[in-house]
Amino acid sequence: MKTYSVDEALEKLRHYCAYQERCHKEVKNKLYSMHMIPEAVTQIVGTLVAENYLNESRFAQQFAQGKFSIKHWGKLRITQELKSRAISDYDIRKALSAIDDGAYSEKISNISQKKWEQLERNTPQVRKQKLYQYLAYRGWETHLIYAQIDTLSTN
Repeated sequence: MKTYSVDEALEKLRHYCAYQERCHKEVKNKLYSMHMIPEAVTQIVGTLVAENYLNESRFAQQFAQGKFSIKHWGKLRITQELKSRAISDYDIRKALSAIDDGAYSEKISNISQKKWEQLERNTPQVRKQKLYQYLAYRGWETHLIYAQIDTLSTN
């Protein structure tokens, strides 16, 4: 088992954080997996924050934007995932408010339409049910899902 000095671990974590935005929880888990003691973990995290390698607000913003635009997640799923990473409610609200409402409506409309067309072989009831499950799993709000189902099933 390799052991690291504080300086070696700090250098390794600088690269880890420079490669991709990380949250405090990910960095701490990485340090504990490197068998670092709690005092060293606290010191390294403090240094990374001071050097701006680690920033929870920035992480939340990029995470929310990425999951929305690439994975097509809704705000509920993004919130849940950020909470599981111990991100503050303030940072979560700030990250979600950065998602444009127009783009949000357009995204659910587009993915609903695409999924609806894929489900055309099913009965109308099964089609609605599957679309609901698909969107709910991705964290879209219930009222938006029902609005999409109503729109698509009346066309």
